[in-house]
Amino acid sequence: MKLPLRGIIPPMVTPLLESKTLDSIGLKNLIEHLLMGGVHGIFLLGTNGEGPSLGLGLKKQLIREACKIINHRVPVLVGITDTSFETTLEIANYAQKAGADAVVVAPPFYFPLSEDEITNYFRELAPLLPLPFLLYNIPSCTKLNLSVTTIKKAKDFGAIGVKDSSGDRESLHAILKEFKDSPTFSIIVGDELLLADTIISGAHGGVPGGANFIPKLFVSLYNACLNKDQHCINELSNKVITIDKIIYNVDNSPTRSIKAIKCALSVMGICFGHIAQPLRQLDTAQRTKIKDSLTKFNVAFTTML
Repeated sequence: MKLPLRGIIPPMVTPLLESKTLDSIGLKNLIEHLLMGGVHGIFLLGTNGEGPSLGLGLKKQLIREACKIINHRVPVLVGITDTSFETTLEIANYAQKAGADAVVVAPPFYFPLSEDEITNYFRELAPLLPLPFLLYNIPSCTKLNLSVTTIKKAKDFGAIGVKDSSGDRESLHAILKEFKDSPTFSIIVGDELLLADTIISGAHGGVPGGANFIPKLFVSLYNACLNKDQHCINELSNKVITIDKIIYNVDNSPTRSIKAIKCALSVMGICFGHIAQPLRQLDTAQRTKIKDSLTKFNVAFTTML
């Protein structure tokens, strides 16, 4: 795996059957859809992958089957965050045996943590991990916004990068400034509305949820940023904004984008739209709105299922 990690690395959804078991057919369909879209890596068990909602057995099955299908065609990153230190390590070790390339770890998400506590957590976890690791900054879910100081210390412990999903432009630019002289330390942006701005400013890649259903759009935007093609950047960024407005906002819940992305994939015929508890999938009327909206993006509606 070359460092720094670069490009579009979708936070892949976890296809589920109505029984909330793994949808293996949908998984293969989705992975091939992403790879045909030109993505540069795949991130399993992140927020869009509903990682915190899935049981350990299902997580392991997903990791095993996904790594087998991907077969080293692109790097595989696996989210290992759990409230238990031991379970976090168990997932990391399983990911290594299954053939993953790196793991992604956020602060444990139940107890409010101080900076000293999370720094000590990374200090103790890092030497036990069997794979390179990236930090995952997602304060909306963990109650802790990783500071530049904490990220610097984690880098000293061995972190190879950070995925920042804070949605805070100022914070992202502070990270970019701090690590501009660290050429192998990856800065990956999670907020797709900030993707173009941060790539142009020196970020190495993005983990946009929308790349699950329209990977080519985000790959093209990434390439346009590298080529400094401002006309193309403007055109594609407007499409990303439109996705946020008309697809993600058919529901008004805090998890609306997760539901919308899975629904879009279901409408397209790639995998089912079932969601793990405690979240609920979109209703029939919302599904119809998403299907109508997708026609604006010339997506292919298939009969893969």
